[in-house]
Amino acid sequence: MCTMTEVSSLTGRLLVATPALADPNFDRAVVLLLDHDEKGSLGVVLNRPTPVDVTDILEGWGRLAGAPGVVFQGGPVSLDSALGVAVIPGDEGTSPGTRKRTPALRDPVGFRRVHGAIGLVDLEAPPELLAPALGSLRIFAGYSGWGPGQLESELEDGAWYVVESEPGDVSSPDPERLWRAVLRRQRSELAMVATYPDDASLN
Repeated sequence: MCTMTEVSSLTGRLLVATPALADPNFDRAVVLLLDHDEKGSLGVVLNRPTPVDVTDILEGWGRLAGAPGVVFQGGPVSLDSALGVAVIPGDEGTSPGTRKRTPALRDPVGFRRVHGAIGLVDLEAPPELLAPALGSLRIFAGYSGWGPGQLESELEDGAWYVVESEPGDVSSPDPERLWRAVLRRQRSELAMVATYPDDASLN
């Protein structure tokens, strides 16, 4: 049984789909958890770029979006809504290997810190207010959501690996390779999973 502390501690971490995960929505997905408590979980898939340019749907935000400057599919829920996730450079906010915040500068208007240097952007705010502070920005259509206890159940079933996030994960210039890259940097047997073939029958 998870305590409140254990549940909350997953906010800001990555869920990396295991090769055994059968849901096509999350095949080889890397999900950044933006919120995780006893009421449920919410995150965005970091490695599902779409062909749609940010400039086509959000005026003023396209020039702040990191390459590739396209909208990403954050998950199967509310695909008609947009979410902005950004990184403030030079402000990690947490010490390596800990969950404790280190002293940080005041967050800019329209930015709500989620974990370390990573936070949510208010897309209703004027882009020019945030432009000087943001190092990178990703726009997501939709999100990934789990009800109370649902994610914990999936974790028990071995559907996900839980690993630490890095600010660069949000703005990876090569999102299609992010699944392997995140696994490869782990100092454990997970690094070997990065070599798992796309077609399991080839193994």
